[in-house]
Amino acid sequence: MNNKTHNPLFHVSKRAALPWYRAWAIRGAALVLALLACALVTTMMTGENPLKIYVTIFEGSFGTSRRIWMLCQNIAMLLCVSLAITPAFRMRCWNLGGDGQMLAGCLATAACMILLGDKLPNWLLIVVVTFASVAAGAIWGLIPAVFKAKWNTNETLFTLMMNYVATQLVAYYVIIWESPKGSGTIGIINQSSNAGWLPQVGPSKYLLNILIVAVLTVAMYLYLNYSKHGYEIAVVGESERTARYVGIKVGKVIIRTMLLSGALCGLAGMLLVAGTNHTLTTTITDGRGFTAVMVSWLAKFNPVWMVLTSFLIVFLQRGSGQVATDFGLNASFSDILTGIILFFIIGSEFFINYQLQFRHASEKGGANRV
Repeated sequence: MNNKTHNPLFHVSKRAALPWYRAWAIRGAALVLALLACALVTTMMTGENPLKIYVTIFEGSFGTSRRIWMLCQNIAMLLCVSLAITPAFRMRCWNLGGDGQMLAGCLATAACMILLGDKLPNWLLIVVVTFASVAAGAIWGLIPAVFKAKWNTNETLFTLMMNYVATQLVAYYVIIWESPKGSGTIGIINQSSNAGWLPQVGPSKYLLNILIVAVLTVAMYLYLNYSKHGYEIAVVGESERTARYVGIKVGKVIIRTMLLSGALCGLAGMLLVAGTNHTLTTTITDGRGFTAVMVSWLAKFNPVWMVLTSFLIVFLQRGSGQVATDFGLNASFSDILTGIILFFIIGSEFFINYQLQFRHASEKGGANRV
């Protein structure tokens, strides 16, 4: 009877922390492989020259000054939502309600602009709009937080359901405020008076939003890394049992952190309605609350690295959209290219965190690791 055991061809082991430059080298290699894969898919499916595709992707973001401003605006909005959900994610509280919390802020902003536009001076209206949007987003984050802290409900499902509630609330009020009647939209709010609109700073209406988000990025980095609250968030994220042992009130931290996340999402909603779009729709958030999860995770919950991951995702989205327009392809093809690139980049995280050890090397006393 043969009792000989066979070792597996390879096994996976946790890798020691890599220096930052090696980790980014792996991500860079993944990006190169992704571009090669995109070139192959492009040639097979469309017969187009891959180099022309890549040039079009670049021009889609940087081809004109307006495209550059749009790129920066989209990065700022995605980054703002990513910053908002990051404290909760560091705490291992999976807030997937970014879209709903943004919509709550958008709705509060639009309501103040429509109902108070002719009753308050513009500077005071902007103050009211800011407080209302932040409060609305905070309340939308507070509700699942209280249930999580008191009854340990599943915050993932709860925040997802809150997204649908917010969407239907916005849809209801869009019909109430529609202009002209029967159009199903509310058009540009206070177009004649600009009441409640954020002032334009510099050459573009997007610059103020970009500056506000830049300040938030620095503030969030300092908050998470150098404040007592940031320390408590990290401890709760590592182990709730340890947090309780050292005297941290876990329920209080959960509620406080979700309040902060919701408030910042509400602020992002205000920047969209009062800062750039000046209208309200159910799709105004453009799914940023879900995309922000990927931004935050890829950046390891580091606000500084989130700037780069936000840029990468927005650059790919805008560039791929330009490819579909210029080459007469449907939007699905641009989504395919974006998906391939993101698949390689996300997959590279495996090789940053883990290594493969093959059998033939270990049997000789060595270790062939990948």
